[in-house]
Formats: sequence, structure tokens, C-alpha cells
Amino acid sequence: MQRLFPRPGPGATRESLDEVLGLADAYAYPAGGPPGTPYLRANMVSALDGAARAEGRSAPLSSPGDMRLFGTLRGLADLVLVGAETVRQEGYRPAKVRDVFAARREAAGQSPAPAVAVISRRLDLDFTAPLFTSPAVPTLVLTGAGAPADVVAGARKAGAQVVIAGEGDAVDPVRALRELGALGFTRLLHEGGPRILAQFAAADVLDELCLTLSPLLTGGDAPRIMNGPGVLPPSRFTPLSILEEDGFLFTRYVRA
Repeated sequence: MQRLFPRPGPGATRESLDEVLGLADAYAYPAGGPPGTPYLRANMVSALDGAARAEGRSAPLSSPGDMRLFGTLRGLADLVLVGAETVRQEGYRPAKVRDVFAARREAAGQSPAPAVAVISRRLDLDFTAPLFTSPAVPTLVLTGAGAPADVVAGARKAGAQVVIAGEGDAVDPVRALRELGALGFTRLLHEGGPRILAQFAAADVLDELCLTLSPLLTGGDAPRIMNGPGVLPPSRFTPLSILEEDGFLFTRYVRA
């Protein structure tokens, strides 16, 4: 994996980031900010024509390099945030404990693996799935205050930590981040899907976007990486880095 941007200085050779820990250094969360303030990074993949899925899933758009980056971003995060639809479509499992990140996570005061937080209005989730029955860190469910009490009780009985983050049956992105920050989760990684990510972007709480651009054309009617409410006015982001491997571009943009 080669760095294309920023360009190396005069006389410098092109930087290679093949090693996982090299990627971890390149994608380290920024330091600073008030204690307990979450930083929200999103990681998505897109085809050249803007499609966020092929054959109904994101996996056909991915590559070995994309999966290395996927694992690295998880290895750096306190918590992975994901929508219930994506959990069902992608067959989500708990985040793994990875030895390569053990010392780094311990030094940062993190749990051995990131927690997963599922955003769900109706809590129509399979609580017998490994995501809930065998995580290294208990899985959270973010929902609204109007979620059925019996379903909430069932989720808690299954071992999920239910967090109320909105009124009615909706989850408020601003409140969701506030509740997660109060629980000690500040290095956040959003993995979609497109509808949920659009809601967080529209609420102006997205700090960073890591977008893998796949050299594929898919056509069809697949959603974009954000497929929900508009961001008004459009939010400006600045490129921080661009890496390349096998024709895939790994871009990193931060809030301007």
C-alpha cells in the first residue's frame, strides 16, 4: 500500500504502509479535545459509480487492502457504531481481540476489542446471534425511549447493554454521541449503513470520513454511502491522506 498524498518531500522515496502497525500510526485518532468528547470517524467503501453495495452487500466492492484497513480502524476504535439493517445484511459478528493491537490498546486504556453498538428503533435483532452471545465486550443497542418495554427487557436479558438515545422510537445522533461519551467511548467508528450514516452527517457530528474507492462499476440502484437526509448546507471536508493498492484508493477526509 503506497501513499500518494501528501507527496513525499524532495529526495524521499514513496512511503509504503503494508504493515498493520504502520497503518495504525497513519490512522491514529487525533489527540486533544475536551475529556469525554467523542470523535466520530466513518469507514465506507464505494464503487466508481458511487454504489455502496454490489449484490446487496459491501463485500464485493472490497479488497485485501481494504480489509486490512477495516481491521486497523477497528483496532484503533473504542466502539463500532452500525445500523440494524447493516447488521442483518452483512451478518455482523463481534469485533475480534487481536494480539497485534493488544499493547497499543492497553496503553490507551481501551478494552481488548472494541464494543459494537447497534442502532435500532424496533430492536428487531437476533439476540441469539454471536454478536450478542459471545462478544469480547458486551454489545450495546441504541434505541429511542419509545421502544417496547418488553423488547428492551429481552435485549437486556440476552446480555445487550441498552442505551436510550432519543425520544419516541428514533435515535438522535447528537444524544447518541453524548451518551456514548458518558460511558467512556470517545474513539468512535461508524460503519453505516447509508441511511444511518446520512442521519449522523446531517446532524453535523461526523468528524472524519475514510472512504475506499473501488475500481469497479456496478450500475443498478444501489444506495450511495449516504442515502438519507441532506446535509444543509453541504459540509466541507479536507483531504488528509490518500493511499493506493491494486487500483483501490484509500482516502481520508477530515472536517474542514
